[in-house]
Amino acid sequence: MPGTLVIFWGFAGLALASALLCITRRSAVASALWLVVTLFALAALFVLLDAQFIAVLQVLVYAGAIMVLFLFVIMLLNLGRPGPSDVKGPLGVGTACLLGGVLLFQLWILRKAVPSAPIQLPPGSMARLQQEQGLVGAIARPLFDTYLIPFEITSLLLLAAIVGAVVLAKRKL
Repeated sequence: MPGTLVIFWGFAGLALASALLCITRRSAVASALWLVVTLFALAALFVLLDAQFIAVLQVLVYAGAIMVLFLFVIMLLNLGRPGPSDVKGPLGVGTACLLGGVLLFQLWILRKAVPSAPIQLPPGSMARLQQEQGLVGAIARPLFDTYLIPFEITSLLLLAAIVGAVVLAKRKL
């Protein structure tokens, strides 16, 4: 087995395990830190796929800025111990099994699905774009031309989340 394949499966396993730990922790801060591990593992996978620019963006934007924002909001809201609203016991296990089954069913369908012709790229088109515009240009041009409105809406949603956290924290004082 080639070394790259071993490293790939190692980081893929780390990403899956840390994502599972992220959603099973009771502490919001611990969940956020496991999410950081997941994001770093995904960045390593991007490096293995020869997409270094996307890996750097993954670390800077998600693991850096967004996770600092999450931790800031968690600390600002002063989330204490979880209340009695946690789903526990057989109902919680049943819900988790049901949701896991739905996820596996969706993954099975996606594995069998073939993308339609309008969304498939011609072979070699990304390599040609990378040669013409460079790696950053091939990613930045569609982001700021075609997807500018969704990009700006995302920034407005993050701003609204910060303002909402400040308002909620201000009420508690």
